[in-house]
Amino acid sequence: MNKSEKINAFSELGKKIAQLTDQEIENLANQAKQKNGWFSFEGIKNALNGISFMLEKEKLEKWISKYELADVNPKVVGIVMAGNIPLVGFHDLLSTLISGHFAAVKPSSEDRFLTHQVIDWIQELEPRFKKNIEIRERLTNIDAVIATGSDNTARYFEYYFKDIPSIIRKNRTSVAILNGNESNEELEALGEDIFSYFGLGCRNVSKVFTPKGYDFRDAFPSFEKYKEVANHHKYRNNYDYYKSIYLVNQTPHLDTGHLLINSTDELVSPIGVLFHQEYDSIDKLQALLDSKKEKIQCIVGQDFIPFGKAQRPELWDYADDVDTMRFLSELE
Repeated sequence: MNKSEKINAFSELGKKIAQLTDQEIENLANQAKQKNGWFSFEGIKNALNGISFMLEKEKLEKWISKYELADVNPKVVGIVMAGNIPLVGFHDLLSTLISGHFAAVKPSSEDRFLTHQVIDWIQELEPRFKKNIEIRERLTNIDAVIATGSDNTARYFEYYFKDIPSIIRKNRTSVAILNGNESNEELEALGEDIFSYFGLGCRNVSKVFTPKGYDFRDAFPSFEKYKEVANHHKYRNNYDYYKSIYLVNQTPHLDTGHLLINSTDELVSPIGVLFHQEYDSIDKLQALLDSKKEKIQCIVGQDFIPFGKAQRPELWDYADDVDTMRFLSELE
């Protein structure tokens, strides 16, 4: 297939996903959540909408135009997918196929159903992709690998795949910076960055920085829109657990009724908790964030990624700021 044919195939996939009815998505969710209790209808719909958002033909053409793919020597690229949020490994699959390589896919056991479903759709829309994708339990006889996991699994990946080109991703999180002048609409959109996927994604905001003297409680009414999150039993268990821990240990905290706010220097908050920290100046805060850049996926704020857009990356917004397409286009 040439570049134009691949772009057309994925553009059609985007259209197919965009046309799914709520009932069809509900059917997908009912099967997916049998393996992963965190996979809700809202989360799966959000993930599918994000993929459809990526796959507009003009975006695909703009994205691909930056790379020299005509002379790519096809390789077998292993893709180890995470399962923390629905279809989080799609971009790696897309990049591998559109760059002309063979995708040896190892889905997460937590997201196997949806991964299989999307691959089926790809192959139905463009049957020639059938010879370019294989689901594997073990990634042997591969030429390169893109693997996403925890800090612990990353050490295993780095050892196991030490002899081949690789992109190995570790745990990351995202933060938001408020300046005190945000509108109610912006604060409500920040709630989307915090609560989507129950906060399980690396692009979810787990910590908010506010200027010294700012009363963070002023933002709480804007978070009311998301209070239904506490009705999910797994989220509620986390919220209740940390609330009891804070009460027993007399840890100062704020409580919205569905989110706990803990002021701390730490970066990665548990589910049901949002970390908070004041800053004296933007320059000092920037220096602090620079010192933690290996753990931060993205920054949300008026001068950064717009509020509410953390989980809507464009094709060129690469995880860990590592250009996957550059990596794939330069494989020897």
